[in-house]
Amino acid sequence: MFIDIPSELEAALIDLPLPTWKLDGSVLAKSTMKRYRTDLTATPRFEEAAAALRHALTGEGGGYAVLRLGNLAKALGTDDDRFLRLATGFAAEVAVPFSPFPRWPLWKDIGVKVDKDPGKSSGIGYNAFHMDLVNGTLPPDYTTLLCVRPDPLGGGPSILSDAHAAVARLSENSRALLAEAAYNYGTFFDLHGVGEEYKPFPILDGPDPGEGFVRFTAKMLERSQLGRVHADAARELAEELLRGQVSFMLQHGDYLIVNQRRFLHGREALHSGQETVPVADRRLLLQLFLRARAGDGSAA
Repeated sequence: MFIDIPSELEAALIDLPLPTWKLDGSVLAKSTMKRYRTDLTATPRFEEAAAALRHALTGEGGGYAVLRLGNLAKALGTDDDRFLRLATGFAAEVAVPFSPFPRWPLWKDIGVKVDKDPGKSSGIGYNAFHMDLVNGTLPPDYTTLLCVRPDPLGGGPSILSDAHAAVARLSENSRALLAEAAYNYGTFFDLHGVGEEYKPFPILDGPDPGEGFVRFTAKMLERSQLGRVHADAARELAEELLRGQVSFMLQHGDYLIVNQRRFLHGREALHSGQETVPVADRRLLLQLFLRARAGDGSAA
């Protein structure tokens, strides 16, 4: 769902001097969230926009939203801390912002590196469907991506798919195999706030069908040693995810928020010729993770 910001709210936000945020360890401090909420809710139609955002993420049939912040990005500039504070304030209306990476204080840069593994988030190739931090016992409830610069050559559409809808189309036997702790992917080190390493793990990690995380990354099919029947079940899921795929191009200032308990995400390949684009002009996203508040069942 795409959510446009009302013009009167945009005008108020441009002039809103939100303070610099503070962290409590790797988590956005409660004092900052309280101040942001107080200041933002005093602006016209903010609560309406925030309610629409939460509904798009947790309401029936929902699971992702793109908040159109392009006019704010144009007015303030994406290199202005005021713009990033506004994006952080919207994120805090959904859940608690935090960083699992010690080297990144809150937001993480995702640029383009032509010599990187093409399938990685900073690569130039197809980034297949996945959930972030799939092998942590407490992965982020939400992953978010703020578009600072789209690919100037016109590639790299975002892709999303309803994970539980894909699972519902599988055979009963495949669902049973995906519920077994027989899967693994990646390494786990120097991370905070995402629990312990989960290895092996079930792909269907919830108490009931249609609930909980679908712990899937298509990369496990090529990069992990899986038993044949379990790999076949995972491939069947990958095919169903592709059947249900939606795609769109993030524009300057677009803020994508994905409920990881409902949707998986990825990216089509960037346009060829990335090596001819100066590093400072290449696609740039900023990533922020969110943790559902204690007792908040809205992400389930």
